[in-house]
Amino acid sequence: MAGRRGIEVRETGQATSGPAGVSISGYHSGDITTVHVHGREPVPWPHQVGVLPRDAAAFQGRDEIDQLRAAVTNSGTAVLCQVLRGTGGVGKTQLAAHYARQAWIGDELDVLVWVSASSRSAIVSAFAQAAEELLALEPGDPERSAHAFLRWVEPKPPGSEPVCRWLVVLDDVADPADVAGLWPAKSPYGRTVVTTRRRDAALPGHRIDLGVFAQDQAVAYLLDFLAEHGRHDDTDEIRALAQDLGYLPLALSQAATYIVDADIPVGCSQCTHRQCPSYRRRLADRATSLASMLPELGMLPDDQDTTVSATWSLSIERADNLNPAGLARPTLQLAAMLDPNGIPQSVLTSEPARTYLAQHRTKAAAEQSTVDEVTEQDVWGALRALHRLSLIDHDPESPQHSVRIHQLIQRATLEAFTSPALDVLARAAADALFDAWPDSEHDTALARSLRDNVNALTQHAEDFLYHSADGVHVVLFCMGQSLGSFGQLTAALEHFQHLIDTAGNRLGPNHPDVLAARNDLALFRGEAGDVVGAATAFAELLLDRERILGPDHPQTLTTRTNLVRWRGRMGDVVGATTAFAELLLDQERILGPDHPNTLTTRTNLAYSQGRAGDAAGAVAAFAELLLDQERVLGPGHPQTLATRLALAWWRGEAGDAAGAAMACAELLLERERVLGPDHPETLATKVNLAVWRGQAGDAAGTVTTLEELLAEYLRLLDPDHPDTLLTRANLAWWRGAAGDAAGAVAAFAELLLDQERILGPDHPETLAAKAKLAVWRGQAGDAASTVTTLEELLADYLRLLGPDHPDTLATRNDLAWWRGEAGDAAVAATAYAELLIDYERIFGPDHPHTLDVRDNLAWWQREASGAQQSTD
Repeated sequence: MAGRRGIEVRETGQATSGPAGVSISGYHSGDITTVHVHGREPVPWPHQVGVLPRDAAAFQGRDEIDQLRAAVTNSGTAVLCQVLRGTGGVGKTQLAAHYARQAWIGDELDVLVWVSASSRSAIVSAFAQAAEELLALEPGDPERSAHAFLRWVEPKPPGSEPVCRWLVVLDDVADPADVAGLWPAKSPYGRTVVTTRRRDAALPGHRIDLGVFAQDQAVAYLLDFLAEHGRHDDTDEIRALAQDLGYLPLALSQAATYIVDADIPVGCSQCTHRQCPSYRRRLADRATSLASMLPELGMLPDDQDTTVSATWSLSIERADNLNPAGLARPTLQLAAMLDPNGIPQSVLTSEPARTYLAQHRTKAAAEQSTVDEVTEQDVWGALRALHRLSLIDHDPESPQHSVRIHQLIQRATLEAFTSPALDVLARAAADALFDAWPDSEHDTALARSLRDNVNALTQHAEDFLYHSADGVHVVLFCMGQSLGSFGQLTAALEHFQHLIDTAGNRLGPNHPDVLAARNDLALFRGEAGDVVGAATAFAELLLDRERILGPDHPQTLTTRTNLVRWRGRMGDVVGATTAFAELLLDQERILGPDHPNTLTTRTNLAYSQGRAGDAAGAVAAFAELLLDQERVLGPGHPQTLATRLALAWWRGEAGDAAGAAMACAELLLERERVLGPDHPETLATKVNLAVWRGQAGDAAGTVTTLEELLAEYLRLLDPDHPDTLLTRANLAWWRGAAGDAAGAVAAFAELLLDQERILGPDHPETLAAKAKLAVWRGQAGDAASTVTTLEELLADYLRLLGPDHPDTLATRNDLAWWRGEAGDAAVAATAYAELLIDYERIFGPDHPHTLDVRDNLAWWQREASGAQQSTD
């Protein structure tokens, strides 16, 4: 054959030359002499040993093929051995076969050896077959023949023999130990390709990690495969199916075969779910097993010999036998309950997770261990074992998403469980999530990951998180509270409404957990801007808790606290002060003066006093409270430190800005010592310190400090975190106060867009930003635009909060002022006269805000009088 180097054979069986210096009648290589049977001859080149898998239908080219073809690395090092790694079903064998076939067809090889390398004996057998065919060795001693083949592929001195271009493919190496002593030598004319699920360091060569298809590849594969069978389904449904199957090539091929054979539609884009028994709908039904949605063993495509459901079973068994024995399988079970896109390592190393692993350690492997306790190091070892077998991806450098797992591995794992065992597993996963939940969620990425994992858990096994005996699992409350604390208020409201509906149906409407969910729903309704709705909900909840629990129950008292708080937010600040004073008497009688809830009510009462206009009274109340908290809770307790911050704030509000700044500076040192420099409460103290330094006269210094703090928030939290948005609002305001009105306008305009997107148009912080934007537009010279914006804002406040709310009254004050600044002093004076009547009615004649309105009225009356005289 042209272009091929072969063997010239004489009739006597003596060859003039042979591959690798082999004499046909006999040869000597090292210390082994092999004598052939008379008349037996080596096969001529080109020659193939073993059978390549046939090309897959609708084969998709991938970038990894180019990596296999690369002769050298980017650094210029020759690539003589390449290891194609990945979990079962990603198409490693097909990719290697395609590469080998193209090299063979392209006249790049003299010898191709394909080895099904699932065991050491299989490798030895294949190499022995190669020796028997290429070297004409006598059968009977596979080990001897295999090593003869390996010596044959070793490089020889130049010119000593015809050059043989060879490729050895070791397909599906199950254990690196199986290849020990059997690796083909590095040769400038030969290459070795390995496919394996293993990621052990013992596997030599250049590593190529093969993952699932990209979305476009998966869609193209399904379109091509179905088109080959005369099917042209909806592209959107095909794209959705590819996502449902996690873009896993094996699953895609088997699902497509099933769809063609069963002649069912992929999805339901053209009809209702009731009319259309689509594949996607049946696949989404958790009651339908994965195995029943794929072809049976004898009907698999592309000569496949394993169903998707069974693909990973051998890998799990092997992982479970690695140290620490018996822990890989139960660790995989826990991971199967959680988010496939990322599980924090702290969840799987938590005490509840380790308890589950200890109780469900695989029995046969557990007998190898004499220790019942499972340590964090044991869990680490189990994760590494699963990673080595490509059952998970374990990345310790990414603690929030350190474990990733394919969704079909999850499903196949969970389908092996019966209902009672699934209940135990689900509760263990929920306990592990709760144990890993931090008391203070300053790590935005971790909080988001934990919420994603709760979402995944509820999708897998929500039913098991509601127990008649235990109630609603606490992790579901953590989920909703986390959403609300990070400003995702719409999601928080939807979560708690779902919790109320589900728990109410399963546990009854009077169950304490249903009442607790109603409490949280009302709270976040108010935080979302519906202050009236929050107060109404708390009033209804109070009636139910008094009926079910009694008027003196701690939860009933807590509901009274929330009701008073939101009535105060509605505008009845004086009434709230009176109600908190009455509540305090009841709590001191029922709970005692030193109970944390009693101390909390004293905090609310002090705040109410300040908001009612008695800043000096608030200072006195917080100073007295601080002494009791230091005695009861200790000077370093978070609530004690929070009271110190509140005391500093009201000192500033009472007129002592310098004293407030000094108190914040002292508190900052304590918080840095107790909580650390990056804790949210530490950063909040820094913000307060900057604000009071600004109030004391250093506006430029405040801008500089807030710019630095914003950089810290962006580093530690998330651009959309409420604390980040609040810092941006403070910075925008102080830019204006420092003389940059145009900069304040630009900053507030940008902030307002983000707040409307994140918090919604009716959120109090969104409305506050809108008000400040209007004010700074006026300061920048656009009084007419300010009037228009404030008129719109007043309509929003009247709709959301009512006419007597402080924010509504403050907006009327601003609107009246800027109408005057826009040139209509008489209208401003009339507006202030009407506003003064309402302030005196709501706050009293001596409240600081009332006095401010009286001064503004006098100003614009003088301005209007002067304008009239000028006209006359």
